[in-house]
Amino acid sequence: MTAPSASAASAVPLFDTFLFGGDWNPEQWPEETWEHDLEMLEHAHINEATINVFSWTLLQPGEDSYDFTMLDKIVALLVSHGFNIVFATGTAALPAWMVREHPDVIRTTFEGQRHVFGGRHNFCPNSAYFRAESGKLAGLIAERYAGTPGLTAWHIGNEYGGGGGLCYCEACAEAFRGWLRAKYGSIEALNKAWCANFWSHTITDWADVVPPVGYGDGIGSDWDPRKCVISGLLMDYRRFQNESQLACFTNERDAVRAHDATTPITTNLMGTFKDLDYFAWGREMDVVSWDNYPGMGMPASRVAMNHDLMRAVGGGRPFMLMEQTPNQQNWFPYCKVKRPGEVAALSWQAVAHGADTVQFFQMRQSLGGCERFHGAVIAHDGTEDSRVFRETAALGDALERVMPTVMGSGVQARVAIMFDWESYWSLEGCVGPTAGFSYPEEVHRFYRAFHRRNIAVDIIPSTTPAATLARYAIVVAPALIMVKPGVADAVETYVDGGGRFITGYMAGIHDEHDLVIPGGYPGPFRALVGVWAEEIDAIAPGERIPVVFGARPEGDGDGGPVDAGASGSVAAGADDSTGSDAAGEIVASIMHLEGARTLATYGGDDFYAGTPAVTVNDHGLGRAYYVGTPLDEPGMDAFAAGVLADADLAGTVTPDGVEIAERRTRDGRTVTFVLNMTPQRQTVSLPHLAGLTDLLAGGDAVLGDVVAMEPYQVIVTVE
Repeated sequence: MTAPSASAASAVPLFDTFLFGGDWNPEQWPEETWEHDLEMLEHAHINEATINVFSWTLLQPGEDSYDFTMLDKIVALLVSHGFNIVFATGTAALPAWMVREHPDVIRTTFEGQRHVFGGRHNFCPNSAYFRAESGKLAGLIAERYAGTPGLTAWHIGNEYGGGGGLCYCEACAEAFRGWLRAKYGSIEALNKAWCANFWSHTITDWADVVPPVGYGDGIGSDWDPRKCVISGLLMDYRRFQNESQLACFTNERDAVRAHDATTPITTNLMGTFKDLDYFAWGREMDVVSWDNYPGMGMPASRVAMNHDLMRAVGGGRPFMLMEQTPNQQNWFPYCKVKRPGEVAALSWQAVAHGADTVQFFQMRQSLGGCERFHGAVIAHDGTEDSRVFRETAALGDALERVMPTVMGSGVQARVAIMFDWESYWSLEGCVGPTAGFSYPEEVHRFYRAFHRRNIAVDIIPSTTPAATLARYAIVVAPALIMVKPGVADAVETYVDGGGRFITGYMAGIHDEHDLVIPGGYPGPFRALVGVWAEEIDAIAPGERIPVVFGARPEGDGDGGPVDAGASGSVAAGADDSTGSDAAGEIVASIMHLEGARTLATYGGDDFYAGTPAVTVNDHGLGRAYYVGTPLDEPGMDAFAAGVLADADLAGTVTPDGVEIAERRTRDGRTVTFVLNMTPQRQTVSLPHLAGLTDLLAGGDAVLGDVVAMEPYQVIVTVE
């Protein structure tokens, strides 16, 4: 498997100029402050402003009245200062008058309560009035401002779905019934797809279909309606709501496009946000942008995974880092300030994974509202004397110098990991065998093992065709509980051609209707992986089950001998040390071998101790691995080391929190990023970079074989 990566290594830059800036909300401040804001921002090397995100009421104070006076002044001022402009449509929060006069425009909760005016991202996606008015406003804005000097991108709405939850109003219910009629064609087909004879849920009239509300079949809350009596109902409602939200985006997008045929159009996504299938959204966007707000304690590998996912949603092309904070994030219970250098390191990490812009929320800190303690380039002191302003200026200077070389370059990967939103919904929607799963964290469990060795990873949809899979040496499908038509065949073709496929616990259980696939787990992958997972044991929170690589207790039943060589050094520990320090958690698949060989066994004293925990099966020219339990970090390190050796992929292990990433330019040069994402000083061995110049240090900063990196230090080289 030596074909080139599926990654976009020869992309073109998103824009003519690298964008460094972010959300500017001058409407929240007196007009006399605006000019000084821009002068200060220019001193920080900021060259872009995202405007008009939450201005609907100012632009449309009544149903039949529009007023662009303030927006005209803002645009004229930005043009006079030569700023690039990302122009939002202003439709991210409903005006009070609209909710008062058309109450059906706002969402209804999981428990059936219609919202009142307030909040943001609060519209009903199936409100005909909302679609008409938002599309009209977007068209008027595009008609008025298309061709504005510096106009770089149109920004539709804002963070779709992020704040209002799903809508359960009668308009959505009626539209859902129509959606189901179009999908299934007959009530008989619907009942079959939903296994509706369960608990006498057989539908006899389309009018009997009720959304999965909390006072019906829904189990959960407005913020997390994760389970349902009829799982197919919840799955279809999530699909329907995703399509409804997306239709609101495309409605405004098309209204803008009617007046501007060329300027890229985007909206800001939110990483692993559950409610929207971003692969579907990416297909409707000219460029993907997203908002990076790492949770407190989130490891650097998890942030890296989010960037790779957003690059994937955009088809492997460079993406926009639309938002991040210059300092604190205001919605945590304890809002820690970013440490010196931390924001710069986070910015360069985004660039290393494919960002062609670095933008912030926000340019100037608000005096009121719930975001007044959210970080900003210009803080409440209003001066250039703050640490945050000085660090922003230094970052801007560095980006200005280096990014012309980086823009448009791609990421090349030989490992791919599947991320599937419908498996996300299905896995977390299961009533049993455990409530312990977070689908993104199960994807990260595998991602982290490759990231620790600085192996580049592409995130791919589960429906990726076999010809594309063949470009990768290793393909991983973590917890792929829902296997859609054609997926298993594509994977089998890939393995038969010489690929290494990894899957495991909870995979292959459901079909596209969220019904169990009969015939034993892992369903359509059973023959490929060569095991039958007969039972799934749930492991209580805080408990773990030992997993032993390379050794087996006596009397192991039908597991067969451990094959320490089936995948190279798979029996080795995280750093080539053997032993039984690994463990599994959450669930344990109790398996029988059907042609596979055992790579690790369960330890402990339960009845299935000594039986297979991790297996490998030769199939065609390739191999398929089955990981029976969510392995802890030592276990994943042990497993990944062997699979990588078997696939002849060499990685470089660095200290925890230190990352090495590469982008390949259009003319064949390699830009290497070494990022210390920790607050500690780290010593890193970099023999392959010895003799190269650190572009961020400037001058004659030539690297040696070993480099001592300061907290949050970043090194960038080109060769």
